[in-house]
Amino acid sequence: MQLSKRVTAVLSASLLTLACQAVHAADSLNFVSWGGTTQDAQKAAWAEPFSKSTNIKVVQDGPTDYGKLKAMVESGNVQWDVVDVEADFALRAAAEGLLEPLDFNTIKRDRIDPRFVSDHGVGSFFFSFVLGFNEGKLGGNKPQDWSALFDTKTYPGKRALYKWPSPGVLELALLADGVPADKLYPLDLDRAFKKLDTIKKDIVWWGGGAQSQQLLASGEATLGQFWNGRVYALQQDGAPVGVSWKQNLVMADFLVVPKGAKNKDAAMKFLANAASAQGQAEFANQTAYAPVNLDSVSLLKPELAPNLPTAYAQEQVTLDFAYWAKNGPAIATRWNEWLVK
Repeated sequence: MQLSKRVTAVLSASLLTLACQAVHAADSLNFVSWGGTTQDAQKAAWAEPFSKSTNIKVVQDGPTDYGKLKAMVESGNVQWDVVDVEADFALRAAAEGLLEPLDFNTIKRDRIDPRFVSDHGVGSFFFSFVLGFNEGKLGGNKPQDWSALFDTKTYPGKRALYKWPSPGVLELALLADGVPADKLYPLDLDRAFKKLDTIKKDIVWWGGGAQSQQLLASGEATLGQFWNGRVYALQQDGAPVGVSWKQNLVMADFLVVPKGAKNKDAAMKFLANAASAQGQAEFANQTAYAPVNLDSVSLLKPELAPNLPTAYAQEQVTLDFAYWAKNGPAIATRWNEWLVK
C-alpha cells in the first residue's frame, strides 16, 4: 500500500512536470536572425503583433549561425525555434535532415510566391543585390550594370563585394563577362574567377549590411554589390548614393524550424503570422525588402514602390538556390582558396 502511494506520487509529479513543460512551451519561443535594422523590423512587424495576439513571448537571439544550428540538432539540445537563414542553406539543411517539415495547414502556402517556399522553409523576405555607387565619388558619371565594376578606368576606386561564397558574386562576374542571364547555370567557375581576378586588388570585402553601408556612404568604396534595402536606408538618411537595378540579382531569406525544436507548434503559428499578407507588408514598409506573400503588394506604401525588387521584375535574375544548395560547399572550398592567393 505504501509502495502504491509512492508510485502514485511519482507519477503525479511526472505528469505535473510534463504539464508545466507544455505550458512553458506555449509561453515563449526563440527567434534567431541576423541582427541590426533587419531584425529590429522583424521584431516590430512580426514578433510584437504575434505576442499580442497569442500571449506567446518571442525571445530575440542571434546572429544566425549555421554551425551552431547543426550542432544543436545533432546534440538533441535545440534552443532555437525559428531561424532566419539564406535560401540555399534552407534547402541544404532540409536535405541533411536538420529541419522540421512545415505545417501547411497552419501556413497558407498557396499565397506564397513559389520561388520562396519549400517543404521545410517559407520566405522571410526577398531582396536584390543591386549595383550601388557613391555619387560624390563619381561626379555624375552613373554606372548602369555590373560591367562597371570591372571598368576601373571609367569608374576608379575600390569595389565593395560580398565576401561569402554564396549566390551573387560569381553570377555578377559572369553577367559582366557577357554570359546571358538564362545561361548562367551551371556556373562556369573558371570564367567567373578569371573575371574576378581582373579587379581582385581593387575589391573591399564586406560581410554584413552595416559594414557595406559604411563602405559606400564614406566613399571608401566607389561602387559595388549591395542589398537593396541597405542602399535605400542610406538614401533615406540623405547619403549621396545611387543605385542601378539592371540585372538585379534576386536572393531570399527563409524562415525554418530546426529539427527537435522545443516549441514547434508555436513556431508554426509564428511562421504563419510572419508569412501573412499583413506581416510581410509591415516588414516591407519598414525595410524596402520585398514581401513573399502575393497578397501583400496592395498593402505597401505607394512611395516605396520604386525602391522594391517587385518594381523591377523585367530586369531581374533570380539566383538558383537549388544549384547553390547542392554545389555550395564545393564552391566555398575553391572560393576560400582563391581569396588567400
